[in-house]
Amino acid sequence: MTETQLAIFVEVADQRSFTVAALRLGISQSAVSHAIGMLEKELGVRLFRRSKMEISLTDIGSRLLLRAREVGGIFESIRQEAADARGMRTGTLRIGSFGPTASLRLLPPLLDKFKQRYPGVEVHIDEGEDSEVIQWLRDRRVDLGFVVLPEEQFETLHLVTDQMVALLPRNHPHALQSSIALSDLCSDPFVLTEAGSAKIVMDLFDRHHLSPRIRYKSSQIVSTLAYIQRGEAVTILAQMALPAQLGEGVVALPLNPPLPRLVGLAYHNQRQISPVTQAFIKLAGKMDFPLSQLNG
Repeated sequence: MTETQLAIFVEVADQRSFTVAALRLGISQSAVSHAIGMLEKELGVRLFRRSKMEISLTDIGSRLLLRAREVGGIFESIRQEAADARGMRTGTLRIGSFGPTASLRLLPPLLDKFKQRYPGVEVHIDEGEDSEVIQWLRDRRVDLGFVVLPEEQFETLHLVTDQMVALLPRNHPHALQSSIALSDLCSDPFVLTEAGSAKIVMDLFDRHHLSPRIRYKSSQIVSTLAYIQRGEAVTILAQMALPAQLGEGVVALPLNPPLPRLVGLAYHNQRQISPVTQAFIKLAGKMDFPLSQLNG
């Protein structure tokens, strides 16, 4: 088997399409089909289930996909270390990012500095929910990812400590307070933003033996804010996830007692990651993220 065959296998698995994989790789669909066919013949197993509508990985295909990603990472590390020896910084860096906190607040200043220092590195960014970033790390689809800490499955680097805040309609009885107790949020309808901080929020209520009256579930912060602006609900969100302007109908209050949220980078063992990934982590560790700037 060849590195090219494994790279094509990974791309087809990611895209679940021979046609899309061919377009992304810049080769013909027949070349993709031929590479997969030769790889399956050499291994003696079927990697994909094929139908007229879609393709999917077989059980052994799913297991071998992880190994193929590992091998691809090794090839990339070899190229990068050789480039380092020639005094050149080249290669590919794949980053997993989630929501406004990472994608809008933390990642842009980091990328600016990284690209200035390593202009030859090609950076790919996949954005999803924080749980998806963890899965991408497990599958080695990304080299590192922004996560909410603690995260015990991987090595981590703390970047910033955020605060969870309550969001209330401006005419809410508690809107003029300097802070709000968790118990004061249990009598109103509650909108739970399922991406991002949902687990932190529900764990918080559980620890205090309280239950919010969840009436709405939202996948987007803009939808959550709309419920509050209309006076229909209250919620708890991370301060760094909020837009700079909440709107006239929304008030943000600190929780009492405060609830911090730690955000950082997660990555595999230092011995298993590429020089480019190590360079990004080293740069991130030297960055300063003042909350006053991050919160707009």
